[in-house]
Amino acid sequence: MPASPHLDAAPVARATVAPDAEALHRLVLTSLDDDQAVETVSIPLAGKSSIADYMVVASGRSTRQVASMAQKLAEKIKAERGQSPRVEGLPTADWVLIDAGDVIVHLFRPEVRTFYNLERMWAFGDSAPAGNA
Repeated sequence: MPASPHLDAAPVARATVAPDAEALHRLVLTSLDDDQAVETVSIPLAGKSSIADYMVVASGRSTRQVASMAQKLAEKIKAERGQSPRVEGLPTADWVLIDAGDVIVHLFRPEVRTFYNLERMWAFGDSAPAGNA
């Protein structure tokens, strides 16, 4: 039986990530690892959302560490890509958002991260009851 043309032409179902987005994602993860980020989680968004290909959520032990990680990451992204990412929340450093285009990074103090629980909100289908997958 020939395959349906609708099944073959489903670009939304195929989550492809551009090589430069993969490189940026690796840069982000390496930088956070170098700065001893805690509980780093990477959420693939390609094919699920148009806002970015990846969302990375991590914690720092204090506002000072969160601010330092954010500043270093923004500097590395600028050096690598030639563009400064958009950074919000740096003055208080309870929750810092770094929008690097293909990768969005959320850096939190642990208490703030627990309160907002972004990982749960962005876990598409992961929390569905058994049998509904």
